[in-house]
Amino acid sequence: MKRILLLLITITCATAMWSQESRDNFLDEPQKKDKREYHFGADYRVLAGYVQDWQNSTALTYPDLYLHGGKLGFTVDLFLPYDLSFVTGVSYTLTAGQHSQHWRSMNAETTQKEVIEHHITKHTLDIPLHLSYRQKLWKELALVFYGGPQLQFGLYEYDRCVTSLSPATQQWLEDNGVHTTPYNRNGDELMPFNLQISVGGGLEWDSYRLQAGYDFGLINRARQYTNNSQYKPFMREWSWNVCFAYRF
Repeated sequence: MKRILLLLITITCATAMWSQESRDNFLDEPQKKDKREYHFGADYRVLAGYVQDWQNSTALTYPDLYLHGGKLGFTVDLFLPYDLSFVTGVSYTLTAGQHSQHWRSMNAETTQKEVIEHHITKHTLDIPLHLSYRQKLWKELALVFYGGPQLQFGLYEYDRCVTSLSPATQQWLEDNGVHTTPYNRNGDELMPFNLQISVGGGLEWDSYRLQAGYDFGLINRARQYTNNSQYKPFMREWSWNVCFAYRF
């Protein structure tokens, strides 16, 4: 009787242990399939999209202005642990816009409308230094978030000024450092370099990604003093973009 009881206890314990092990393996299997182990590597992408720049200014020389255009670029994602990656690359951005400035006439004898029309075309190279996080949702669908600094180098920023000014008003504007003829804004007037902080995110399916984000300029790009004052103007630039990217 004791032998039979001992045998039953042994069989019961073995069955319980086997059942627990089978249950753990069943529950852990999806987790093992979904677990992404870190491995060194990189993803390469090309991207293209729409960009809108906003130049916020307190200067007489250049007013608040919206520029619209597009960007084309190439990025590299260097894999890091915990679904993170370091993103860098380079993109070329072309934006353009126009704005009319109205001025009080310096000539009391004329009723001429005093206007400067700014037609601006801007060319830049952008180098992101971002940290990106990818969260898998379902199959090949994933959420992507990114943030970090971006270096922006101005190649050329041309203002094709079109004026309708009386001689007295034009002279007064020129004496106060306001351009009335076409010129390149980068150089003596604006700093061609800008440091930005970027935040954004998007959706990814397999090799395709749709993303949007903001770039907040940290640097006052204006560096021109007026002729008759020690007042230093202020101009900061923000932008937002929406881009389509393809991994190859």
